[in-house]
Amino acid sequence: MADDDVLANIQQLSAEEHELYERHRSAGSALTEDEHRRMEELQVRLDQCWDLLRQRRARTEFGENPDLAQVPPANEVEGYLG
Repeated sequence: MADDDVLANIQQLSAEEHELYERHRSAGSALTEDEHRRMEELQVRLDQCWDLLRQRRARTEFGENPDLAQVPPANEVEGYLG
């Protein structure tokens, strides 16, 4: 997956997250249980994508193969601060 692909994935996930948030904010309603789970899933996937992109860029900067960067496991990124 190239950097552009990772960025496109980030944009898609972010758009879905914002749409879900805005839909409920404008209606003044709370997220359903399913929507809350989806929001958490989106946040984890976004953290994974950002981490992957940082790894790829660091590898490129230091002359290493960016394709060797790996998506971190969900349990690792769940502890990241937002």
